[in-house]
Amino acid sequence: MTADMVGTTEGEAAGGRGAAGVRQVTAGGAAGRWAPGDHILWRYRDNADPARFHICRPMTVVQDTDDLLAVWMAPGTACIKPVLADGTPVHREPLATRYTKPRRTTRDHWFGTGVLKLARPGDPWSVWLFWEHGWQFKNWYVNLEQPRRRWSGGIDSEDHFLDICVYPDRHWEWRDEDEFAQAQRDGLMTDARAAEVRSAGRAAIAQISAWRGPYSDGWEDWRPDPAWEVPRLPEDWDRPADRLQS
Repeated sequence: MTADMVGTTEGEAAGGRGAAGVRQVTAGGAAGRWAPGDHILWRYRDNADPARFHICRPMTVVQDTDDLLAVWMAPGTACIKPVLADGTPVHREPLATRYTKPRRTTRDHWFGTGVLKLARPGDPWSVWLFWEHGWQFKNWYVNLEQPRRRWSGGIDSEDHFLDICVYPDRHWEWRDEDEFAQAQRDGLMTDARAAEVRSAGRAAIAQISAWRGPYSDGWEDWRPDPAWEVPRLPEDWDRPADRLQS
């Protein structure tokens, strides 16, 4: 399950744009941090064309410190995801042609129970928490990705295909190794970059094995503020990043 295949419903063509605007925030203040309840965009660049964004998810800030950015994607959030040019969902295309057929973006909605995303500055991964209905904790998901770059409206990254699933009993498993291999065959990832991604995965596994944060921090018991509104997708969701920060 790479970043472009996580649970959304079938949506309408985006044509590069969404509908309503998200509450505009800036990474202002003395520490350049967002406040709990602020709305930001979490975006991924297209692996075949890094100048384009093909995933955009409006998120609500839970915590933003020097050590951790935590954000919440609520059920029903309008988002942007890639599909094939004819509208076929990416995950339904055979692996051999999944990354070579022409694509476009579409507007969609997140379904299910929502996702909490945790990211430490500089880590080449983020950790996502999933729940079943009724807030029964399901699993952590380590999404290997380029370290995120902050800008005034959110954060940008690039997905690295390979992932790790971590379960409540503390066992883990690699995920999407077939997609990781196919991306290399299709020229979306060099051998050197693939080696870096594997190394990042091993570093993430070391944290899992030691059961350090965020796994030991109790985030599975966290709940969103019921007063929070669902962020809306702005018209200019794919605008160039301004005031880029580390």
